[in-house]
Amino acid sequence: MKQIPLLEPLLSQLDQHELLASLLVLFADTPVYCVDNRQRILYWSAAMERMTGLPAKDVVGKPCLPDYEITIDGVDDGNPDDNHQVVNLICKDGDHVCMKKTVQMLRGPHGEIIGGIGLLAACGEIGRKENLAKIEKNSTQNFYGIISRSPAMQAVFQIIENAAETTATVLVRGESGSGKELVARAIHQLSARSKAPFLAINCAALSSSLLESELFGHVRGAFTGAIKDHSGLFQRAHGGTLFLDEVAELPLDLQAKLLRVIQERNFIPVGGDRSVSVDVRLVAASHRSLREQVKKGEFREDLMYRLRVVPIFLPPLRERREDISLLLWHFIQLHNAENFRKIDRIDPLAMRLLLDYQWPGNVRELHNVIEYAFAVGRGTVLRLPELPPEFREPATPAPIEAPAVVAKLRFSAEDEASAIRQALQQSNGSVRHAGNLLGMSRATFWRKRKQYGV
Repeated sequence: MKQIPLLEPLLSQLDQHELLASLLVLFADTPVYCVDNRQRILYWSAAMERMTGLPAKDVVGKPCLPDYEITIDGVDDGNPDDNHQVVNLICKDGDHVCMKKTVQMLRGPHGEIIGGIGLLAACGEIGRKENLAKIEKNSTQNFYGIISRSPAMQAVFQIIENAAETTATVLVRGESGSGKELVARAIHQLSARSKAPFLAINCAALSSSLLESELFGHVRGAFTGAIKDHSGLFQRAHGGTLFLDEVAELPLDLQAKLLRVIQERNFIPVGGDRSVSVDVRLVAASHRSLREQVKKGEFREDLMYRLRVVPIFLPPLRERREDISLLLWHFIQLHNAENFRKIDRIDPLAMRLLLDYQWPGNVRELHNVIEYAFAVGRGTVLRLPELPPEFREPATPAPIEAPAVVAKLRFSAEDEASAIRQALQQSNGSVRHAGNLLGMSRATFWRKRKQYGV
């Protein structure tokens, strides 16, 4: 930080705590906030409350939301050109507002970063329009139906584009609801097969006999009820793409038949005696690890290698949190177009819960939440009571294993301090709750917290 020589005599007489507190009070009517080195909010001015719609009591002691783009990460106060940024702030009415963010690192006596202070200011009208256009262009992307601005997903998009230029078999790995079929469709649309059929089947949805008939077809009289010849998916997808969802659930006897199709490009329908030649591009998907299934003896190793020529891993929604608000508004606009109800704002408390939620069901669950809100609510504002019940239930923190160990002082001082930080984070800054988690009295917890400077 640049030194100001004439101020040094005055600064030497001031209490640092009093100085910082006085400065923050002075800037109470300015959008200013302060975080520690873990990006936990320590101070939230009245102006920040008005701008975001988030009261200080709801954010102080909690981590900064990356979706609000107000963190202090990656700023070097030695270079004045690095600590001015244009950000797209989600304000209290749900709109995106162009702001200029200025940040300053706070360093300890040994030069280590101990926190930071951020200041927001409105962009000029011309700059606002230009920067919003730039933000929209750089941060929002609809890639063949896959909505994302996450850097992790940009890497996935590049793999999809490269793989689509070949005929290689692709295996998409991802949690349920993360968009595996959208990836398969994108590969098909980008490939030379885009004019031919794209067909899909869930391998976990049918019994072994029905699945075999659906995949490979059957001839008349092959079994009871087979009153005429039936063309399977492989025949109907000839020249195009076949998507095998949940391929890890494929029965072992059908795995051998699938392997033959991949290797020989032909198969024999159920009950038939003649082979049928096909030209089909396969894209498979699974939420399970095929390698683990091979170790368990539930999946053929040779088939695994045939399927995962090009593996694509889809990150879950909780690992690309910058996409949550983007997807929320995407699905809201889709339902707005149905003219049943139009939502143009999300209540700040509802938005906070939506952004903090872990989304175990990924994009599919997020879409379900929006459908629920449109069904049960009315008006132009999506409010907290319109979210599913799980959003209104108090979170029950998982117990941590530290209490007995901390109480018996088996931790080193460093580990004990870490356990105290973890307990505070888990209890959202509640000293009483954190002390209970660690099996400490309130007085003991305060004493140890002061001892370790937590």
